[in-house]
Amino acid sequence: MLFRNRLAKAVAAFATLVVLTGSIGTPPAAAAEPMNVLLIISDDLRCEMGCYGSALASTPHLDALAARGVVFQQAYCQFPLCNPSRTSMLTGRRPTTTGVLGNRTWFGAAHPDWISLPRYFKQHGYATLRAGKIFHGGMDDEAAWTAGGQPRFYGEGATAAPPPRFTRDAIPDQPGGQPLTKAQRSDRWVVLPGDGSRHGDARVADRTIEYLKQHADGEQPFFIGCGFSKPHSPLQAPQRFFDLWNVADIPLPPDFAPRPTVPEGFPAGSIRPKNADLFIGRDATPQQAREMIRAYLASSAWMDFNAGRVLDALDELGLAERTIVVFWGDHGYQLGEKGKWSKAGSLWEQGVRNPLIIYDPRAAGNGQACPRVVEMIDVYPTLVELCGLAAEEGLEGRSLAPLVAKPQATWDHPAYSVWSRDGKTIAGVSVRTERWHFAEFFGAGAGRMLLDPIADPHELHNLADDPQYADVVAELSQLARTYAGRH
Repeated sequence: MLFRNRLAKAVAAFATLVVLTGSIGTPPAAAAEPMNVLLIISDDLRCEMGCYGSALASTPHLDALAARGVVFQQAYCQFPLCNPSRTSMLTGRRPTTTGVLGNRTWFGAAHPDWISLPRYFKQHGYATLRAGKIFHGGMDDEAAWTAGGQPRFYGEGATAAPPPRFTRDAIPDQPGGQPLTKAQRSDRWVVLPGDGSRHGDARVADRTIEYLKQHADGEQPFFIGCGFSKPHSPLQAPQRFFDLWNVADIPLPPDFAPRPTVPEGFPAGSIRPKNADLFIGRDATPQQAREMIRAYLASSAWMDFNAGRVLDALDELGLAERTIVVFWGDHGYQLGEKGKWSKAGSLWEQGVRNPLIIYDPRAAGNGQACPRVVEMIDVYPTLVELCGLAAEEGLEGRSLAPLVAKPQATWDHPAYSVWSRDGKTIAGVSVRTERWHFAEFFGAGAGRMLLDPIADPHELHNLADDPQYADVVAELSQLARTYAGRH
């Protein structure tokens, strides 16, 4: 409770962040003693959080972290799917460089010399400790961890066979019972029994707290990866989290449709014809859609609760002022917008935008929001710089340390996201600038879409064929094609 109580006033004033007030300061210098790192990851969490302006979400613990640190309002993943997105963040390289364009490819098979983020910290004397899903399920970088590493079950050169009951997405199902079937895992919501303490995310929090206790003496700096599975399907939470919402009060998105629907005037490639996570092979009625949105909100609140337990422990153990905390959602998600209930293939704003919060207790920018467009490949070099370590060669991201110090600093770098239909070929590229969102699709369903995030936040109108924006389309198309290797 200490973390929450001390931040109560900051949370109450947090609404001021959305107006993006300015700041002054310089990047924090390396501490005399090494800084610890706590990396918290949520699976399938879009920017449905209080600190991102959601009126529906219940995420008080992570909102408190955002009020304490810097919340990046325009952060974008490089691929709206678990493995490619996590691989890019954890290697600091683009999907077009990693070659990881699907959930079955291990980056180390083609690039055995690359040093992942946790392995880099291990090489620099840190205890690297894993709890939950950091790399994609079954494809952990086992040698990167001093504790908690998992043999790799999938990808080229796998070192072990999948254990009994293992599910590809590493979702804890029913501890002590039978695993859920594929259909159950993918397309339903579940009320957890009791207080949920036997659920996988509760156990991830327990293990992370134990790691914090073991390293509270400060004898060795730590890098802890705490990976929660929620709100990834199946949407799960104890009943009390579902009870936070009345289904009848939940609004549907303005472009809700019962099934994936390409909006008029948009390229066919912009919407996959089938859902991948929820409402698979069936239509969603308005009532069912509201129930599913409530379940997503409840599952997100459950994740937030467990993240709060970890953050409280960090504070109670006296580690908060010696630890850089990063909270990251691996990609976005659509909750019925345009009839889509997943992230896969979504180059829309809901699919490629994701949460990113950085709290460095030394930073001048703390307590502010950053409006600049940033990428997830920026996280690796950021942590390296904030911890005062030597730069790792070959990284394609840019350190966000200047923005952690001064969130309003000049920063003019587009964010790129890509999609592949077959895990091998780029089928679409999104280019996000502070002014425009552009996407171009290749092959089947080819076409372009130019969106105005300011005038059209729900992305209902395609401006790509409007003559007055021809120069904008030409410029952004060139960027997209160059990024995809289609000069």
